[in-house]
Amino acid sequence: MKKLFVKTYGCQMNAYDSDRMADALAPAGFVTTAEMDDADLVILNTCHIREKAAEKVYSELGRIRGLKTERGKAGERMMVAVAGCVAQAEGAEIMRRAPVVDMVFGPQSYHRLPDIVARADNGARVIETEYPAEDKFEHLPEAAPDKIRERGRTAFLTVQEGCDKFCTFCVVPYTRGAEVSRPLDQIVAEAERLAGNGVCEITLIGQNVNAWHGAGPDGREWTLGRLLHRLAEVPGLARLRYTTSHPRDMDDELIASHRDLGALMPYLHLPVQAGSDRILDAMNRHHTAADYLRLVERIRAARPDIALSGDFIVGFPGETAAEFEATMRLVEDVGYAQAYSFKYSARPGTPAADAADQVAEAEKSDRLARLQELLTRQQRAFNTACAGRVVDVLMEREGRKSGQIAGRSPYLQAVQIEAPADLIGTIVPVEIVSAGPNSLNGRLAGAGTGGHA
Repeated sequence: MKKLFVKTYGCQMNAYDSDRMADALAPAGFVTTAEMDDADLVILNTCHIREKAAEKVYSELGRIRGLKTERGKAGERMMVAVAGCVAQAEGAEIMRRAPVVDMVFGPQSYHRLPDIVARADNGARVIETEYPAEDKFEHLPEAAPDKIRERGRTAFLTVQEGCDKFCTFCVVPYTRGAEVSRPLDQIVAEAERLAGNGVCEITLIGQNVNAWHGAGPDGREWTLGRLLHRLAEVPGLARLRYTTSHPRDMDDELIASHRDLGALMPYLHLPVQAGSDRILDAMNRHHTAADYLRLVERIRAARPDIALSGDFIVGFPGETAAEFEATMRLVEDVGYAQAYSFKYSARPGTPAADAADQVAEAEKSDRLARLQELLTRQQRAFNTACAGRVVDVLMEREGRKSGQIAGRSPYLQAVQIEAPADLIGTIVPVEIVSAGPNSLNGRLAGAGTGGHA
């Protein structure tokens, strides 16, 4: 057996892809290891969204180079691969700058990994970043039942990949390609396989997951809302989630599914990025701040207890102080349970990277600090308001303290309770007693709603 170490950067899609890479290489004799030092193959699964993503990859490759050299002196072979969106965007440059790398391959090539590794094992330096003509979803490797059980009671399930929106700050359309929806029968089959091996919570993922559509067995075109209804029928699936959504693709059926499906958790990640209409137009978002606020009203009317999460970029090229204040007002109007915020940083090859009116770094830092203070205040207020409520919690692991177990609420909050470890893997009602900065403390409130797999 050969040992595989995968380091994952970035989003849920990358975490899912890392598991698929391990699944693809299992028939070739690879088993995963948590230690890079003794791996026969090291894969860096990269993300191009965050600032200085490529520089972080090269820094990590510098450390790996020393390890690979030491292994070589001991007569041991270590192969090194760079995967993911940085690989897709900068494959040839990675090969030029980092001789330690044996393989570079993009997100469309994971199902061909055994062949890529075999070619590298024979001495070739391999670059695979072309978009294949065949359907990637047709070739996704299946996880072995023991692997599914080992990964726990929650799982990601990819239903859509790529993006056609072309926001001017984003590299995803260039690294992941056009929007492609996975066929319905494949999605249902994987959901049933996951549930059959103990998974009780599934998160549907895609770059624009609510753009999913496909042919249904009734001969009609299904969208995400109808798909969620079908998955809610899968025995053993108690919880459904989806991410990441685009406001333009929240249709009536999807909003209604939040009202009608008890299995669909009351937590929605719905990025808006900015509160100024001029900036939203410059970002090519194709919606206004008022459009977004009306959408939030409709979603909350359908599911009053829903909690919202969002993404924000401050200091987009040309953003004035007044336009930043519009973002602050939008945040105040919505009230987020959680959110992610970032300073704008240019991504090579995107339209916004060439804009002449870049905002000064100091100003971006000041705006980000103000926005994050507001978002943190809102998150703490939401957590505090949960005190005294009874919520169902999926217990996932032992807690930090002896006699404690930990899990996730319907709102993805970390929850700790004092309870026996045999409740891990079940969904139990928990009375929230208090809220800390990053988690909730509770106690058992009665009989559970779920059970062991």
